[in-house]
Amino acid sequence: MIKTTNIHKVFNSGKPNQVNAVNGIDIKIDTEEFLVIVGANGSGKTTLLDLVAGSVFPTSGSVSIDDENVTKLPDYKRSKWIARVFQNPMSGTASDLSILDNFRLATIRTRPKGLSIGINETFKNQVREKISTLGLGLENKIEQPMGTLSGGQRQALTLLMSVMDSCKVLLLDEPTAALDPRSAEIVMRTADELIKDYRLTSILITHNLKDAYNYGSRIILMGEGQIQKDLDIKEKQALKQTDLFDWFS
Repeated sequence: MIKTTNIHKVFNSGKPNQVNAVNGIDIKIDTEEFLVIVGANGSGKTTLLDLVAGSVFPTSGSVSIDDENVTKLPDYKRSKWIARVFQNPMSGTASDLSILDNFRLATIRTRPKGLSIGINETFKNQVREKISTLGLGLENKIEQPMGTLSGGQRQALTLLMSVMDSCKVLLLDEPTAALDPRSAEIVMRTADELIKDYRLTSILITHNLKDAYNYGSRIILMGEGQIQKDLDIKEKQALKQTDLFDWFS
């Protein structure tokens, strides 16, 4: 469970360019809930995600995960709970390393690092099996450098890598914004399957209203750093796709 209590985030406080990015948000995201966040640019969506991830700290208020106060923990100390997929496909992988090496690093993301890489045939077969589920033909190219792949291929692999180690929370920060339609479809389908299979608590930020309509068990609309609409699973199921467009009209 994720909970924020009266959380605020102010950038450039007291200066002419002060920005009140998040203004007193109280939200509880239940275990295994898949929350979709939509809103115009500057509405506070990514800042709220950053506050949950620990990439930025709140000006005031608190954040808890599984009833543990994590408000002052930086993102790397929240990695035992959280995996994150960024908008930029290049952010989640090491370009100069092979697909296999990237998966190995993902496997030991939260563990103490030793001198041994720990790659054997069993691990290689495990990686090939996981990659084959994407239907991209990459399972036979695991020695290929990650930097030679397309953005869509890298983003899909990043999703698989996110669950190679312990993970309870998956944060998806506009994961398809830089992708072509076919790659975007593969990434969202893969994300949805992983969230269900691993019973993850998830947050998706998206500007794609079709994805907001098709995925998730709850949806919120943000504006001016606040939650303007909050629809639970029954309300979301009753929502029409045209209703989402009306929110932005």
